[in-house]
Amino acid sequence: MHIDEVQDAAFAPDNKQSVVRGEILSHGTLECYSLQQSRVFYEEFLGLECVRHARPAMAIRCGMKFHIVCVEVGNAVHPCSVLNHWGIDVSSEAEVDRVWQAAHDMKAQYGIRQVLDKVKQHGVYSFYLEDCDHNWWEIQHYDGFQHQDMFDFGDRFSMDEDSDIHNLAELQIKTST
Repeated sequence: MHIDEVQDAAFAPDNKQSVVRGEILSHGTLECYSLQQSRVFYEEFLGLECVRHARPAMAIRCGMKFHIVCVEVGNAVHPCSVLNHWGIDVSSEAEVDRVWQAAHDMKAQYGIRQVLDKVKQHGVYSFYLEDCDHNWWEIQHYDGFQHQDMFDFGDRFSMDEDSDIHNLAELQIKTST
């Protein structure tokens, strides 16, 4: 990924025929047990920028003009599956390897629940980790700018084709307790 590709990531959406004519996909949400504990992980381990914009919530971001709102819900956290994950792109496969090792070395320090094996899949080299709040993160390297490439490549499968969910290995990965 090159920084000039990220800086030129904006485009005018083709949504004049839709009900919602949004300008950008601005944010998503995730839950946490404790804003204070999660913020340390987000800033020190994941390298995300955090601001506490509300009593029960903080916004987190990295790079593009999109943020995640992290809401403290205490013991009402709903554990996610690995298929509900947030992706962070890094500069090289060696950087994926370095972060993977750091995740193992710092599991106790940051309350990381699981660190899965590194894999080459769907065009990236990556691994997943489950944080202390049961949120999943994919640390990946893609040679290019996946966000743009995915849409430039267009549909690769017809919507009439079976989704082949019985072959999704990720459905077998359970959240830890």
